[in-house]
Amino acid sequence: MSIEIRQLRKFIAVAETRNFTRAAERLHMTQPSLSKQIQQLEEQLGAQLFQRGSRPVRLTEAGRRFHEDALAVLDRVEQMEVTARRLSLSSKRIFNVGFVASALYGGLPTVMRRLMERRGDVDVRWLEMTSVEQQDALRRGMIDVGFGRIITGDASVTRVILREEQLFLAMPLGHRLARATRPVRLQELDGCDLVVYPSRPRPSYADQVLSLLREHGARPQEVHEVKELQTALALVNAGSGVCLIPATARHLQPALLYRATLDTDATSPIVMNYRSRDEDPIIDVIKQVTRELFAEGPGWLEPAYNRIPDF
Repeated sequence: MSIEIRQLRKFIAVAETRNFTRAAERLHMTQPSLSKQIQQLEEQLGAQLFQRGSRPVRLTEAGRRFHEDALAVLDRVEQMEVTARRLSLSSKRIFNVGFVASALYGGLPTVMRRLMERRGDVDVRWLEMTSVEQQDALRRGMIDVGFGRIITGDASVTRVILREEQLFLAMPLGHRLARATRPVRLQELDGCDLVVYPSRPRPSYADQVLSLLREHGARPQEVHEVKELQTALALVNAGSGVCLIPATARHLQPALLYRATLDTDATSPIVMNYRSRDEDPIIDVIKQVTRELFAEGPGWLEPAYNRIPDF
């Protein structure tokens, strides 16, 4: 038996209020009826979602994970409703773009703006998601194209590397590696405290960084995992460690010091992902607009820190 949206809403109400009585009042139903339906949901899942007898009501480990997934499902349902309403009011095609935040610092907004200028029948809708999430979103038809940082082996998805960006080391003032103004080698990070992002889902850019350090014989003293780039840089500024970031992101936190990396493999790609055998002409327009933008040589596309392959 499939789980219904109404069941998720009732579960979320209990998880948020941490009280069956208050949740029942919010849902305009009786407390015994709500308790029975939550119990039926647990039986359906084969997992206990709430700790019985605790005051206030607490989620089990399975309940915490189910709560995260339930919120994501409801958020997606709401997005679908908004999209349906927009389509009913407009003749334009909604083109869904998945992206990792760091891709925004390297011309992606300009590419999408020019796409809409060239294709007046297209309206871009932005969806922030990790590289791994983009693969699943493409398979499900939730997005039409994705821009991420890691390369996966999913045969249903075609990947095009738009550029490879040199990594920079972000560090706080007074760090031992800040004394020299020269670029740093990854091996010099051996014994440093490190901040990586995103913490999940994995594999991610964080795993790319950790793998690079292992290959160069650098073992961090301690690793702090956070959800996003801005949080990582804030922790660096607080003295919690250093962080390897793409070159275009080094202007986000002016209070920090940044050093280029010397190792030729210390790069991070910007990867465009779309469904294999997808003959959507908009994909070709995106490639063409991107090539044109790169040919203009914008300031952020520093030749010293970017390699542009043929695509």
